Amino acid sequence: MFMRKWICKERRIEIAGQQKLRGKRKMMNLKAPGGGSAGNPLMRSAIGLFFGGTALAFSGYKSLYTVPGGHRAIIFNRFSGVQEKRTGEGTHFCVPWIEWPIIYDIRTKPRIVSSLTGSRDLQMINISVRVLSRPDENNLPFIYRRLGVNYDERVLPSIVNEVCKQVVAKFSAAQLLTQREQVSRLISRNLIQRAREFKINVDDVSITDLRFSKEFVHSVEQKQVAQQEAERARYLVDKAQQNKRSVIIKAKGEAQSADLVGGAVKNNPGFIELRRIGTAKTIASTISRSNNPVFLSADSLMSGLVGDADSISKAMNYSQSRYS
Repeated sequence: MFMRKWICKERRIEIAGQQKLRGKRKMMNLKAPGGGSAGNPLMRSAIGLFFGGTALAFSGYKSLYTVPGGHRAIIFNRFSGVQEKRTGEGTHFCVPWIEWPIIYDIRTKPRIVSSLTGSRDLQMINISVRVLSRPDENNLPFIYRRLGVNYDERVLPSIVNEVCKQVVAKFSAAQLLTQREQVSRLISRNLIQRAREFKINVDDVSITDLRFSKEFVHSVEQKQVAQQEAERARYLVDKAQQNKRSVIIKAKGEAQSADLVGGAVKNNPGFIELRRIGTAKTIASTISRSNNPVFLSADSLMSGLVGDADSISKAMNYSQSRYS
């Protein structure tokens, strides 16, 4: 009896263990994809191929880089740092996760820098300079180590201010206006030399704006007005002198004419009669062209020439002797 109970108990324990084992197997079958076992070698191979292909594709994508037109690239290595080799335009290869490219734009870029400086005569002047610059293609690793990618923002404002203050201090405010070309040439020469120290090429420098203080502009305007007034006064003086000379010359001419007339009257009394005849001709010509009727006596018209035949003959003889 006792043996039978013990066998039944063992049997129940065995059945319970088998049920637990079947439950565990069902759970494993539910967790495995596709209803198969998680330990299936084919499934493991498929998962490994998937992740391996993804990693390989991503590595291939990261191993290629493109340099656009007008750009150059340098390579930074995680172990050795910046490489001296430079790559040009196009698609290139690098080791992923160990090397990556640093791309520079080597095209000429404009930049306007303003500087407030003083002239030789202590006038404050606001000068604006337009600079065309680009990095030196052969010294890109040096530029990256010293200045980084935004090299122009770090260098150009400071050196342009320095050069402008140095050059403008040599000229007065008036010379900056009259000798602008020379000032621009000096700024360009000094700025090119200064930028070479940072491996930057400056292609062109031009002065775009010169602004003076309001007091200086007002004084210049007042000076111009004073100069114009002085020129006008000088013109009036010259005009008065010319009028004086003309009056003197006219008086001399009239005096000489009077002397000549007096000599002619003295030498020949018929000269007066000749003048009377000319005056009578002038009066007759004026009256004949008039539209209004005029009545004059013969004595008034001829100016008393009728009653003096001897004087008329003398005047005619004098006229003939003068034009013969």
